[in-house]
Amino acid sequence: MTAQQVVIVAAYRSPTGKFWGQLQPLNSVQLASQLVKQILNRVAINSQMIDQVILGNVLATGAGQNIARQVQLNAGLDQSKTAMTINQVCGSGLKAIRLAQAALVMGDAQAAIAGGVESMSNAPAFAARISKNNFANEWQDSLQEDGLKDAFGHYAMGVTAENLAQKFHITRQQQDKYAWQSQQRAAFAQEQGWFNDEIIPVSNSNYDEHVRSNSTLESLAKLKPVYQTQGSVTAGNSSPLSDGASALILMTKKQAQKLQLQPLAQIVGYQEVGYRPDLMGYTPVIAIQSLLAQTHQQVSDIDLFEVNEAFAAQALVVQQELGIDNQHYNISGGALALGHALGSSGSRIVTTLVHNLKRTRQQYGIAALCIGGGQAIALEVENLQ
Repeated sequence: MTAQQVVIVAAYRSPTGKFWGQLQPLNSVQLASQLVKQILNRVAINSQMIDQVILGNVLATGAGQNIARQVQLNAGLDQSKTAMTINQVCGSGLKAIRLAQAALVMGDAQAAIAGGVESMSNAPAFAARISKNNFANEWQDSLQEDGLKDAFGHYAMGVTAENLAQKFHITRQQQDKYAWQSQQRAAFAQEQGWFNDEIIPVSNSNYDEHVRSNSTLESLAKLKPVYQTQGSVTAGNSSPLSDGASALILMTKKQAQKLQLQPLAQIVGYQEVGYRPDLMGYTPVIAIQSLLAQTHQQVSDIDLFEVNEAFAAQALVVQQELGIDNQHYNISGGALALGHALGSSGSRIVTTLVHNLKRTRQQYGIAALCIGGGQAIALEVENLQ
């Protein structure tokens, strides 16, 4: 039996907010609820068809049971349907898309919402329980412990970027130039209105706050290394802490045809792999190679790549090791300029990818992310517009 082809019929995101910026007043549940509610108002399908809501989220401490279920009911969806929250760190939003695809192929859902959300601004502190009714006096930051620190080496994710820079001979100048390019591309995309079709305003915020059109190589060069005294990774060539949400509506191609919907894209292939935690930023190379082997394609067959820019060093290693032409790589900027809201990033880059494919009238695109702990996910889509 041939597997059902799964298509994306809608893909939207909130603006990405600065850490303690415009979106800070909204926690993850509120942010995603507003987005999903507005998506349902825009898309011409019966909400009763949405049988599953699957959302990625990383910093869930204190957010209440099952963020996705809260979002589902807050958005007015039927309580008889189901919802699930997934945590695969930076890959959570993309893994949510894969899980929705699986549910659709298996016939468990007519349609599904998949995406992710993160309010890094609202990540709480916590204290360890030291007895039945007592807690340690020392508070820990859930943002650091659950989002930004390697669980094996107990160091910041930026140290893994330093490891990559040293192993693959990526210079400080190369990293700063790449970060500047990301800012320039994002600023140009913002100016040209490229993001207008993918962004839904939330809480009076309608633009990505991190984009700096006035960023210069000179200003980037003045920043001191963050993780190692003689290192090359700075705040300027690392992705900033962010708040954001993104969500897609998926269904089978057969269902879309039945409803006379014109999908944005269809899913072509998917791969996820593991590698060394201390070199986690290299792992998308392996994931993309595995995906291309699965689809019997080469790098040159792919029109656009959206690779999450956790760090400039990591993005450069992926681009260089795969030999991706610069004109096909993160063409509207990436996380270095837009921000990296952990649970949302995977679905955010897919959202940007399908809209960029539509706008440029190109056919194939790959979205990929490195994941803290030494994993990576890659998804290929084909433009249907």
